[in-house]
Amino acid sequence: MWRDLLSIGRDAGSGGYRRYAWTGADAECRAWFRAQAEARGLTYEVDRNGNQWAWLGDPTGDGAVVTGSHLDSVPDGGAFDGPLGIVSSFAAVDELRARGVKPHRPLAITNFGDEEGARFGLACVGSRLAAGQLTAAKARELRDADGVSLPQAMEKAGYDPDAIGPDPERLGRIHAFVELHVEQGRALADTPHPVGLASAIWPHGRWRFDFAGEANHAGTTRLEDRRDPMLTYANTVLAARKKARLAGALATFGKVAVEPNGVNAIPSLVRGWLDSRAADQETLDAVVAEIEKAAKERGDRDGVDVAVVRESFTPVVEFEHALRDELGRILGGGTPVLPTGAGHDAGILSATVPTAMLFVRNPTGVSHSPAEHATEDDCVAGVQALADVLEGLAAR
Repeated sequence: MWRDLLSIGRDAGSGGYRRYAWTGADAECRAWFRAQAEARGLTYEVDRNGNQWAWLGDPTGDGAVVTGSHLDSVPDGGAFDGPLGIVSSFAAVDELRARGVKPHRPLAITNFGDEEGARFGLACVGSRLAAGQLTAAKARELRDADGVSLPQAMEKAGYDPDAIGPDPERLGRIHAFVELHVEQGRALADTPHPVGLASAIWPHGRWRFDFAGEANHAGTTRLEDRRDPMLTYANTVLAARKKARLAGALATFGKVAVEPNGVNAIPSLVRGWLDSRAADQETLDAVVAEIEKAAKERGDRDGVDVAVVRESFTPVVEFEHALRDELGRILGGGTPVLPTGAGHDAGILSATVPTAMLFVRNPTGVSHSPAEHATEDDCVAGVQALADVLEGLAAR
């Protein structure tokens, strides 16, 4: 399974993946998922929001135990973020069958669409729509960098965009959702434990900063006569690092767009996207407010107008303690429990469905990069742990 996925959407230059929602690479990943489901005799279906499902047991039955993750990627992302959870889910079903396990509950594997938000700028679109955290009207307004709307992209890929919206009946039939994911940090890297349990997801969001100045000639405009938004943007990037460091939080400007984007032109507009995360809501709010304040103060000095728009936000997620404790009992004592700053579909679903997460050790501690990694032995340990959990939840 892993070898079959490795070449899909891989960029020859960077070695990273560009599996963006509703593109050719995404279609190949979806075809792979369907083939894996059908090869195992699982019931395959696609829900109203384009999320894929593979069922062992009655898809309409109550009390389902669901696992899975996503197959899309960030720009030049690694091979493990998302796909490890999907591959491990199919492998865990194989393991359950090898053990002769007969689940008493329906069991499903799901591939949630557009988890990373690399194309339309909003993370977890598939799970947000299903959970009602993203309205159909707002989803239809999403556009990529080329101006293509989400409905247009879905329709081109052969899906019906008129059907998108909340799916409470489906989610209401789920007893538990467990997502396995490569760890996106170093909490497990220096421990003897290949698998850990998630305790919580930090609150996090994305903010767009618009810095509006005045376009002019780079070779003839005196420095004192300029209204250069790039200066304000650059100062804001540095301020974000400082404010986050002082608060023990995280703040990153990872995407920027410049107009008119000419080498010999002073920009008229710079847009920068801030990703910020913290252990608690109060700290996150304070950090973002301080960054915005620094941007506007510098903008006043540079003659640049600054506007800030929050494009997405996910509050703190405390995974259900009862389910987490049950997974801990199934896996045995000593399994590390750790928080994460990364967002996941499990976090979105946690508001309506009991959810939990397993992390597989990442020796590099690097994610959203081709350097992301997990050893084969640790991946196998992850499959065994997931199979144990699914057996404990669905068959005992």
